[in-house]
Amino acid sequence: MKVLLVEDDHPLAEALAEALRNVGVLVEIAPDGKTADFQVSVECYDAIILDLGLPDGNGVQWLSGWRARGMDLPVLILTARERWSDKAAGFSAGADDYVTKPFETAEVLLRLRALVRRSHGHAHPVITVGDLTLDTHTGRFTYLGMPVSLSAQEFRLLSYLIHAAPRIVSRTELSEHVYDQDQEPDSNVIDVQISRLRKKLDSDSIRTVRGQGYCLPGHPTAP
Repeated sequence: MKVLLVEDDHPLAEALAEALRNVGVLVEIAPDGKTADFQVSVECYDAIILDLGLPDGNGVQWLSGWRARGMDLPVLILTARERWSDKAAGFSAGADDYVTKPFETAEVLLRLRALVRRSHGHAHPVITVGDLTLDTHTGRFTYLGMPVSLSAQEFRLLSYLIHAAPRIVSRTELSEHVYDQDQEPDSNVIDVQISRLRKKLDSDSIRTVRGQGYCLPGHPTAP
């Protein structure tokens, strides 16, 4: 999961970003609406965490502009404002969910995972494709019923594939959503990670579709 965090409170932004990175979320920070506006126009994200109180305009105004331009990413509003009128304005502008400061990082993570899961068409928090299962509440994978130990990058890659299943995911799409901006475009990091995942699961757990990308065999099934 790749997330854009739009927050002008630097200590808060860094603390939240670090907490999310520790559980495998790729986070980029924008300190104001203008920077965020540029980022969403040049980068691919799976969700946005948006503070309403930005130094260059209300977050609702920026969100309204993005929705007007056709941006359909899930947006989680993060703000100190508790009045219902502020929440209503956020939802009216196109927000998908709302968390009020102070908050628990675990709640933000759960809400983010739920938004991304629903954006991929998964209603239930447990996603199963073939012998592979992801519990999006706990952030844990099992294969053939056994827990799988993954690095943060392996988790992001496999999580993206299982959310996208049965669709074939191109190398470009994986690079945009799973890896850092400064990753070398011609790096073999994807091949290395896919190889490691196959060793931890089995050789047929991830399919390579020549000239197109990768996918998980099978279709999502209801728990």
